[in-house]
Amino acid sequence: MEIDKAIRESDDRRLKTKYNNAIYVIKRALALYSIEEVAFSFNGGKDSTVLLHLLRAGYFLHKMEQKCSNGGLTSFPMRTIYFESSAAFPEINSFTYDTASSYGLQLDIISSDFKSGLEKLLKANPIRAIFLGVRIGDPTAVGQEQFSPSSPGWPPFMRVNPILDWSYRDVWAFILTCKVQYCSLYDQGYTSIGSIHDTVPNALLSISDSCCKEKFKPAYLLSDGRLERAGRAKKFSSSINADGNGSRSVDSLKSSLLVASVIAVGEEILFGTVEDQLGPSLRRKIHSIGWSVSQTVVVQNDKDSVAEEVERRKSTNDMVFIYGGVGPLHSDVTLAGVAKAFGVRLAPDEEFEEYLRHLISDHCTGDQNEMALLPEGITELLHHEKLAVPLIKCQNVIIFTATNATELDKEWDCLIELTRSCGFLPTMVPYVSKHLQTNLSDVETAQPLSKLSLEFPDLNIGCYRKSRKGPLIISFEGKDQTQIESAVESLCKLFHPGTFSGIH
Repeated sequence: MEIDKAIRESDDRRLKTKYNNAIYVIKRALALYSIEEVAFSFNGGKDSTVLLHLLRAGYFLHKMEQKCSNGGLTSFPMRTIYFESSAAFPEINSFTYDTASSYGLQLDIISSDFKSGLEKLLKANPIRAIFLGVRIGDPTAVGQEQFSPSSPGWPPFMRVNPILDWSYRDVWAFILTCKVQYCSLYDQGYTSIGSIHDTVPNALLSISDSCCKEKFKPAYLLSDGRLERAGRAKKFSSSINADGNGSRSVDSLKSSLLVASVIAVGEEILFGTVEDQLGPSLRRKIHSIGWSVSQTVVVQNDKDSVAEEVERRKSTNDMVFIYGGVGPLHSDVTLAGVAKAFGVRLAPDEEFEEYLRHLISDHCTGDQNEMALLPEGITELLHHEKLAVPLIKCQNVIIFTATNATELDKEWDCLIELTRSCGFLPTMVPYVSKHLQTNLSDVETAQPLSKLSLEFPDLNIGCYRKSRKGPLIISFEGKDQTQIESAVESLCKLFHPGTFSGIH
């Protein structure tokens, strides 16, 4: 069989692994269901084109194992479903019909909407499972596994997704390695094809010729697979925080109070085995940009513990910072905990895996690299040229991979540089402070300070001693220097001159 032979002769180890896993899923489905009970949804796109040839190879290998084939595949008897639409590209229609003719596909053409068309098809035929070319990252892929029952409200059938974990790179590696035909639109710069109303060539593949006429490179030359859908038209809604001109007021943003919390993951910190150096440093950094830190918590290396804390903090804080528990060890559960907190699963990220591949070379095989699994659909990689691996941001949760203060300094500096263009971590009006010291006892200062706190509610007024017999240090902190000076003056008036001295 030409597909299987092409893959076996390939030097692409990752592609071989993806191929073997997909073939296993296909053969498993063909063992569970008869050929009359399965169908294949074909739409002429690159993903379903890959799936078609995987199904041909899987069916051939399945029959070989049953010793029902003499080594040649003369027919592919699986029922093939094509949902014809007036909004489809003519090239897609032509490619679909040509492909059906070339491979002798039993094509069921459905012109109604997907759901009602499927209901009629399943009523008329004993179909129990449908092979789909769904991949992680597709809008319909969230929550699906390789075998997933249809959603509530839909006719009952098993969705079989052999290429669910394939990336954009994997799809084109297969097509080019196996030298199979694909729709001509992909040679014109289209990277993800929907309808004629919402699909244009990917601008990232644009080139200009000598006549200033815009042309496009073929889809397989797109370097960043995450931007596969950049050619799909998008509708943008204005921000609820925008002013009348559609832009957020910088002054109002800077004068508001933003709150963050810090989560440390590590039983070694809980047990006192190591001293937490990152927590104090991170809190000082957050404070330095005018943010308030509401709470710092240390949790054990347990997915549920991380998830519970993240879920609690992400809804009550503007930003949550996490460190610890990131890596390949069994105790590195931070990413899994974040995914659970957001109700999503971990999914392979092609771009992140490439960073890891360059970082740890042969130790990153690509097929069993759990470090490349990130929370699905909510992860944004924050790139900086000074970082070997990008920072990970999941909505309002930022995950640091630093293991010491020096690494944290570097990651934080890069994060601040990135936020100047992205704006997700704005620098607020800075805190100002003043410290006094006195030899008064705690009893003598307790009532005056309590009243002062009520009089100046916008200030943080605190007291501490560096030693039991040392002087009492009173701190005033806030964002208004005038208020701090007024509070200090009010306190000093309650006692004899010289009772307090300033600390610089």
